[in-house]
Amino acid sequence: MMNDFTVNMNEYLPLRDLVFNTLRQAILKGELKPGERLMEIQLAEKLGVSRTPIREAIRKLELEGLVLMIPRRGAEVAKISHKNLQDTLEVRGALEELATDLACQRITDEELQELSAAEDNFQKVVASGGSEIEIAEADEAYHDIIYKASGNEKLVQMINNLREQMYRYRLEYIKDEAKRGILVHEHEEILQAIRIRDLIRAKTLMKEHIDNQEMTVSQNLVVEAETASESSRKSRKH
Repeated sequence: MMNDFTVNMNEYLPLRDLVFNTLRQAILKGELKPGERLMEIQLAEKLGVSRTPIREAIRKLELEGLVLMIPRRGAEVAKISHKNLQDTLEVRGALEELATDLACQRITDEELQELSAAEDNFQKVVASGGSEIEIAEADEAYHDIIYKASGNEKLVQMINNLREQMYRYRLEYIKDEAKRGILVHEHEEILQAIRIRDLIRAKTLMKEHIDNQEMTVSQNLVVEAETASESSRKSRKH
């Protein structure tokens, strides 16, 4: 069932881009659920547009890996699979370790201040009971400063190519409220290691940071699959 999301007509973008951004954000924020069918007519009516920009948006979302085209069924929101999680986080881990390595060597005093401010903001958002979206965005802002501090534009581009997939996994990880305090602690430790330019420790901490995310999300996927299977068995009995 589709939730309450609308096209922001105030943005100065072509309609097809507005529709694409709207559907992409709805998927990333979980307003369109994994496995949910994307019906062109229903989406067009909901967003007050024709089917053409809906169709174009779905094609672009398929290229990003956020939508799957299923034979005789049509488009549906891609589910978070363990294989996709593992593949994405293996690449992310390697890129983040390299970014951390370079940041330790190249970070400026100004960027260190920015990273410290981003960590302070992340702590405040978590402590104030911020929403999953707010926490994910604060987490993303923290990591973005490390990427920038690497001074390698090609590396930043490669990480940005994974941004949408990474955002989904961030949200999935942050759903577990018990992990938010761990995130705060990990961010603090990474910041301190970069501040004293302890390259080996900073890279080790970043690897553990990414590995913890993969382990938690993998466990969540198993639990969700078992819950769905149990619900299916109960419904068949009735």
